[in-house]
Amino acid sequence: MSRQAHVNAAFIDDEGFNQQSLKKKQDEISNKTKNPAPLTDLNEELMDFDDIVPYLDKFGRYQKLLFLAMAPFCFNLVLIYFPHIFVTLEPEHWCRVPELLHLPLDVRRNLSAPISAETGRYDSCRVYDVDFAAIRQSLDAGQSVVPNSSWGTVECTSWEYDFSRVGGYASIVSDLDWVCSRGGYAATAQSIFFVGAVVGGLIIGWLADKFGRIPVLVGTNIIGAVSCLLTATVTTFVEYAIYKFIAGLAFDNIFIMMYVLALEYFAPEHRTIVANMSIAIFYTIGTVVVPWLAVLVADWRLFSVLCSLPMLFGASAYYFIPESIRWLMLQGRIEESIKIVTKIASVNKKKIPEEVLKKFESSMWQAKRLAETEEDTETLLDIRKTPAQLRTFIIVTLYWMLVTLSYDGHLRNVSNLPLDVFIIFTVAAATEFPADTILTFTLDKWGRRWYAFGSMLLSGLFTLAVLAVPQDHVYTIATLAILGRYCVNTAFNIGLQYAAEIMPTVIRAQGMSAVHTAGHVAALLAPQIVLLGRTSPALPLLILGALAVIAGCLALFLPETLHSQLPETLMEGEVFCKSFKFWSFPCTQKPLPDPEIIEEPKSPTRGSLVIARTRNFTRGESYRSSLFRRRRKETIYLPAPPKETP
Repeated sequence: MSRQAHVNAAFIDDEGFNQQSLKKKQDEISNKTKNPAPLTDLNEELMDFDDIVPYLDKFGRYQKLLFLAMAPFCFNLVLIYFPHIFVTLEPEHWCRVPELLHLPLDVRRNLSAPISAETGRYDSCRVYDVDFAAIRQSLDAGQSVVPNSSWGTVECTSWEYDFSRVGGYASIVSDLDWVCSRGGYAATAQSIFFVGAVVGGLIIGWLADKFGRIPVLVGTNIIGAVSCLLTATVTTFVEYAIYKFIAGLAFDNIFIMMYVLALEYFAPEHRTIVANMSIAIFYTIGTVVVPWLAVLVADWRLFSVLCSLPMLFGASAYYFIPESIRWLMLQGRIEESIKIVTKIASVNKKKIPEEVLKKFESSMWQAKRLAETEEDTETLLDIRKTPAQLRTFIIVTLYWMLVTLSYDGHLRNVSNLPLDVFIIFTVAAATEFPADTILTFTLDKWGRRWYAFGSMLLSGLFTLAVLAVPQDHVYTIATLAILGRYCVNTAFNIGLQYAAEIMPTVIRAQGMSAVHTAGHVAALLAPQIVLLGRTSPALPLLILGALAVIAGCLALFLPETLHSQLPETLMEGEVFCKSFKFWSFPCTQKPLPDPEIIEEPKSPTRGSLVIARTRNFTRGESYRSSLFRRRRKETIYLPAPPKETP
């Protein structure tokens, strides 16, 4: 069974228009619009872009090239998100005493560093307050010097570093001495990055609706490149924090804009596999490669410059990435939409019947006119009038916040594990591929609710289990950490689709924006939780494990969306949420049948009768309910699309 076997009512056609309302609407349109294009009967079926896709080839050469074009933008997402971990790696350090530098490391440590009462190890931030020049003279004279418990201590003013565990290179932490009292600078800067992500999410979404997806895609990639180039010039914490905020503005949209835009050009039945596999392949490759790029370069400034170069490639999107055809249609840029359609057909070596192209053009003009006269009256604030749905919205928001916090926390906590940070990061990052691939083929069999519960519960248990393992059992620790990361990867990918499906169509864009923003706010805490590992390495694991278990339990109070007709209006959403049954198991329920396409000869002028064009919501589909979908009927009359050759 395909991942899209369930039917999403958010995209099922609205039949609630009578002849009087149609006549009234037609009169309003005639009075308010001045476009000379012929006005078709509103009772006549409007074509959506999905209706013309079969004539273009559902997965032809153009779509395959577009799939590959997603790769560089996905890599750019990795390059703006992950390098901070390697730029701010903190090497092992201890106080620098110039008078003792001629001595072996173990001797000068023993003479200069007190033993910490908390960790039982040499204190890396304090040094004995004694006359080290006199101690050196005593040593040169062959006298033995033993540290005395009566010696006082003071804070270090300079440090020595051991780079063996951090790739053998100096990071921004060691170059600028962000240790001890300044040890929280890197975590604070990353929190500021997520503040930028919240601000960017609010602004860039509006810009994309106003100016188009391509200008925003190009702009965010250029912003990301500039932030990386500026990072290479940093000399103070304030500078670094400002540049991280700028990078946060571009975060997510540097790829997501391309991700959603590209999926418009795939047939609905291919969007799930394309959406998931683009992440599974390109994101995994990027996350596995980036730590070794840092090792290869062995210089955090040069590493930052190299990260900026692929983002500059984003400017070329103007030349080879098509603008969102649905956005063009809603803007009334019909001629540009037709050019894109004909270009796709040409690349795929297909020919669109002339009557189909005319019908499509006429439908676009009709939809534009409807858009000029219709006003959406329901907003996210209206959800307060539907108690059951409001409760569900709060729960799914909390769930997404905890999943996002767990994901980012696991990502950054690798630096606290007693393992090679580059190896453990690479292996943990590689779990993205099996997590997303397996999910693609199991989500529509096992459902969302219990799957989300199980994955987060297991993530929490694996994480907490690390606490019971002795520190010298490094391979056991690595295995448990990787399993915990794998499970949270699965839960993260479930949440992307689950949250969107629960939202009614009329508030899906606003609802998902609110949930996504809440996730960024939660991620502000992740660097601070990981920072607690300086006090106790077990503390971040304890917090992340507990939060994962709580998130899993929250998922059990969400309605299952598998095999369900999902809500379109707020009232439908209230009924849907009220019908929630705690002990329901989707595996025991029969799925709704896949929609069938039946062709019957109708007449030479109307072509063939094509029945049952229902559509399911997919992870990459636009959250906005278009006028095309709200005006669709059960049947449409068009020439039958060409049959696919095996």
